[in-house]
Amino acid sequence: MQNRTITDAHRPHNPDNHKQYLMPARTIAIYGKGGIGKSFTTTNLSATFAMMNRRVLQLGCDPKHDSTTSLFGGIPLPTVTDLFAEKNAQNRQVTISDIVFRRDIADFPQPIYGIELGGPQVGRGCGGRGIISGFDLLEKLGIFNWDIDIILMDFLGDVVCGGFATPLARSLSEEVILVTNNDRQSIFTANNICQANNYFKTIGGQSRLLGLIINRDDGSGIAEKYAEAAGISVLMKVPYNAGARDMDDSFDFAVRLPELGDKFRTLATEILENRIKPCHARGLDFMQFVRLFGDVSDESPTPATPEELFGSHADSVTPIPDRTNLSQDNDDVKMRRCIEELSELEREIYRMSEEEERSITEIAAMLEREESEVRELLAGARTQLRKLFFSA
Repeated sequence: MQNRTITDAHRPHNPDNHKQYLMPARTIAIYGKGGIGKSFTTTNLSATFAMMNRRVLQLGCDPKHDSTTSLFGGIPLPTVTDLFAEKNAQNRQVTISDIVFRRDIADFPQPIYGIELGGPQVGRGCGGRGIISGFDLLEKLGIFNWDIDIILMDFLGDVVCGGFATPLARSLSEEVILVTNNDRQSIFTANNICQANNYFKTIGGQSRLLGLIINRDDGSGIAEKYAEAAGISVLMKVPYNAGARDMDDSFDFAVRLPELGDKFRTLATEILENRIKPCHARGLDFMQFVRLFGDVSDESPTPATPEELFGSHADSVTPIPDRTNLSQDNDDVKMRRCIEELSELEREIYRMSEEEERSITEIAAMLEREESEVRELLAGARTQLRKLFFSA
């Protein structure tokens, strides 16, 4: 996506002038572990933006397709996956009206729009591939040129499949927000997404991490301890609230409660007025992460032996043939192979920038070339690497 040339803070508030200032929607991907209140957070942020007279689209990107249930008062939306299969069987094209739905709420100045990408039934297909296909279809339907102010993408974060990293890999989301609780598994998921975003930046990804929302905050400070260690800003802490749970269970908006509404409105305002400085988050490697929760031994694990597992039958076990050369390359090996396919000059510039962390000015001086030429070659190298990496 191209960078926006006019910030939301400068958009006129007069709805009659809206068309005159039409520009690409602001896109925010919200990631979190399943079951921690990620959809609750996304839904109430959508409602808050709509209350502030913004045109909002909530895009559910979870095979469970339940992101927009509360947003639409308990009505489940037909999914892109199902509609595409149905239309394809009839040799018909999917249209916007087939998959995009609108809800008008009496006390909201703007309607709210929703889409559920959906996914295959359990055990019958790859959810990540469904996400990729769904985005391909939405792009063909012009989603990023619709008359929408903000698109909130509600993404499942505890799946490592590359399909769920689509907005990061393809820079479809300008910004990323992580949602977590104070438990280790949800924080581990947030750390994985942080590391994934850092990885995609090395091949030209442009998604910026805004920070972390702590939902159902119990005051233990565990998520805050992680955020400090990983270099991530805490955007909002939402304490557990029985009234909010009841509102959500009855398919209403928890932001109608003043104690929560004020928090969400403050965050929404900071987003709209660009007050949040994106994080240059380091993320933590596995050992750094687990040591946040206690002392961990440096000893290597004790290997099991064939004798203890097969017992008296150990001698009759057929050796497994060496298939090392047939194993799938890991991402680092794959990336190195892609880099080797660049031209010699592009390869040199890319390595000086990404591996040696030299500035454009330094590279230009060392190679005795114009900065504009170096910048263009680096951009071309990153574009070529994305194509090579994801087509391999």
